[in-house]
Amino acid sequence: MGLELIRNPSLAERTTLGLGGVAEVEAVLHEAADLDALSEFLTRETLRPFVIGQGSNLLAHDGHLDMALIRTATPPGPTRVEKSGSKLLVRCGAGQRLPGLLGWAQRAGLSGLENLTGIPGSVGGAVAMNAGSYGTEFGELISRVRLWSPMQGLVWMDADQCTFGYRHFSCPAVPGKSLVWEVELALIEMNPKSVRSGMRAAYAKKRETQPVTARSAGCVFKNPEGASAGMLLDKAGMKGRRLGHMAFSDIHANFLVNLGGGTAAQALELIDTARKAVREKFDTTLEAEVIIL
Repeated sequence: MGLELIRNPSLAERTTLGLGGVAEVEAVLHEAADLDALSEFLTRETLRPFVIGQGSNLLAHDGHLDMALIRTATPPGPTRVEKSGSKLLVRCGAGQRLPGLLGWAQRAGLSGLENLTGIPGSVGGAVAMNAGSYGTEFGELISRVRLWSPMQGLVWMDADQCTFGYRHFSCPAVPGKSLVWEVELALIEMNPKSVRSGMRAAYAKKRETQPVTARSAGCVFKNPEGASAGMLLDKAGMKGRRLGHMAFSDIHANFLVNLGGGTAAQALELIDTARKAVREKFDTTLEAEVIIL
């Protein structure tokens, strides 16, 4: 099919928060051969490149953004690779939606991902942000990851060659900006019913404490050392705080939600208000977890 270029893509339509103006172009990768065309395109254009994934951790500004969004199309489903000790290696393309991977793993009787139930986004985004929930981090399950960069092309890197931290991933052996193309996960074979039970328990817990059905971008701020950002925001009076059609959730104070018709300007003003409130009350400066474009 070749590299697909979509002009003036809407950020509001491509992010779970439903905010933002339009970018200059979106480049959609359908197969590995498209990466060469992407390299040529980025060399030719002066736009800021950004890998958007499923847009689940993004807050995009209103108006026109001089950006080239990069997205990998959803590949054919995950595949079993081989046994490795007590684990089964599973290969998955970065464009696969994370909920889709979890559903496939449940049906295949593969355990390890259950605590990530309810997290939207793509597999590539889960690698890049080291997505985590209830004690499970995506990086812990990775055996190796296939990265692409304009200088080195496609390369497989073992997990021990990469650095995984709190909402952080990097690979020193691939300097500069890179794109996650594929990942291999080491999962445990288990009865599908047991895997489903674990997923249901994680989702039920999440529904009690997070606005899982609202239009949000997940947690706005990272947890500072030794504290919960949600608790600090709650005690600073931000839970349920509203500006226009944007609000901090009345279920969890660290979730910013679009009530319908919200704007990026309203969201950014609320974030600034929240950061000031926590700094004044606790002398703590919150660091954004959501990526602001």
